[in-house]
Amino acid sequence: MTTYQVLFYLFSSLCVISALMVITSRNPVRAVLSLVAAFVSAACIWMLMEAEFLALVLIVVYVGAVLVLFLFVVMMLDIEVAEIKASFVRYWPLAAVIGVGMTAIIIWAVGPGHFGLNYFPAPAPHAADYSNIQEVGMALFTNYLYPFELAAVLLLAAMIAAITLTFRGHRSGTRAQIVSKQVAVQSKDRLTIVKMAPSLKTEAPASQEGDAL
Repeated sequence: MTTYQVLFYLFSSLCVISALMVITSRNPVRAVLSLVAAFVSAACIWMLMEAEFLALVLIVVYVGAVLVLFLFVVMMLDIEVAEIKASFVRYWPLAAVIGVGMTAIIIWAVGPGHFGLNYFPAPAPHAADYSNIQEVGMALFTNYLYPFELAAVLLLAAMIAAITLTFRGHRSGTRAQIVSKQVAVQSKDRLTIVKMAPSLKTEAPASQEGDAL
């Protein structure tokens, strides 16, 4: 077994174990940290596939931004673990059926009968001037242009829905930003220039000078 295969099986095992810990951990903070480990393992697998740009994006964007935000939110919220356990026990038969079905579909799609070096030969090594960014850009804006634009529209709709839900209803005591008034403001509305006549400083009397000494 080559070094490449050893590293692949090592990071793949870590990714699967971390993913299982995400859904089985009783502590939400441990679940988020397990998801961080799963993403780092997936990034290492992408590095083995010579997809350095995708690996770095996964670590910087998801691990460095999204999951850190998740971790802060989970730590600040007072999550009732007992209530979560009760809801899980209530719906565990449905979850078991869905989990078995998804596992069967994954095995059928990427199992030994449909996936492997016998069906997909190993890619040839890339040249020294190979650019991951160029290849990803060509793939996104040629073969996957419509799915890429559809995902952008869905994310825009989700952002608008989140903003609408946040500003739903009138809440007293809150201050809103009115951009039109900020743009129309002039310097005379915010700045007052006071003109004062110059005055000469008079000398202090002798008695005050002696007291000061």
